[in-house]
Amino acid sequence: MNMPDLSHGDDDAAVNAIRSAVMRLGRRLKHQRVDESLSPTEMSVLGTLSLCGSATPGELARKEHVQPPSMTRIVALLEAKGLVRLEPHPEDRRQKVVTQTERAEVMLEESRRKRNAWLAHLAEGLDEDEWAKLRAAAPVLEKLAHL
Repeated sequence: MNMPDLSHGDDDAAVNAIRSAVMRLGRRLKHQRVDESLSPTEMSVLGTLSLCGSATPGELARKEHVQPPSMTRIVALLEAKGLVRLEPHPEDRRQKVVTQTERAEVMLEESRRKRNAWLAHLAEGLDEDEWAKLRAAAPVLEKLAHL
């Protein structure tokens, strides 16, 4: 695969602008939550479960880039709030599998709806050309988020 040469001044400025804009937009999106009692990390874990399905705490820790003991605490908090349940692992009885509850699915859908509406409202401030460029950039940003 050919790697882009990001050593030019224009590329440095573009990388800086993208980083700054994505971070700022991400912070603003985090404030558009349905349930203020959940931390951004807890919401992220629920989002991962929604996207990837049930997982062991160790798998969740790897996907969320946190240490396993931290994930154990997060899962315990989510379980106490009725948002996940722990079930025996089908092949390894020493492990547990974390599954989101219906309550979590409903809450995540409400949260997505609220955030999407907020973002759509912001996008109304773009002209047609800007909106077309943003639509075209969406798959690239999605790819970057998963590299």
